[in-house]
Amino acid sequence: MEKKNKIKKKWAWVLTGSGHFFNESITIIKKLKEIDLFVSKAAEEVLVMYKKKGELPKSIKIFKDNTASSVPVGQFYRGIYHTLIMAPTSSNTVAKCVYGISDNLATNVFAQSGKCRVECIYFPCDTAPELVTRSPKGFVDVYPRKVDLQNVEKLKKFEKTTVVLSIQELEKHIEKRKIWLKKYYF
Repeated sequence: MEKKNKIKKKWAWVLTGSGHFFNESITIIKKLKEIDLFVSKAAEEVLVMYKKKGELPKSIKIFKDNTASSVPVGQFYRGIYHTLIMAPTSSNTVAKCVYGISDNLATNVFAQSGKCRVECIYFPCDTAPELVTRSPKGFVDVYPRKVDLQNVEKLKKFEKTTVVLSIQELEKHIEKRKIWLKKYYF
């Protein structure tokens, strides 16, 4: 496979309303170069709750969920993204993605990235029957429902979608993707 240098491609990252590993996800976002951030309405609230709103670098272009037709998803048809990262992703967003519902910015980005054959790394919040997660006021126990866990399993069958089950796996897959991109794009 030969290198493709026609368009300078970027990372696309979607934040949803999940607080599960939210701080850690922001830390990873801040380390990536050439990234656009897609922020759902719920994620805007979470950014405030976790006091992260002002921590994002000014170099990151932020698309907010403020149009009925999710206008920013048109960016995928311009071919400017090499990878989509959905992290952390709420059970609501997972369910909508699994059933093909694209009624907000986050779910539209996922749908359009699939239609444009953009690789996706997807980190759902509900990955095990029992979890401990950090809330704005400390750690809490969470017990995902059976349907939430089933939806994660269904998501694993999507084309060009790698589902990761931990923040460590997310970091590992991003690093693997960087190596692949360096070999074929940069």
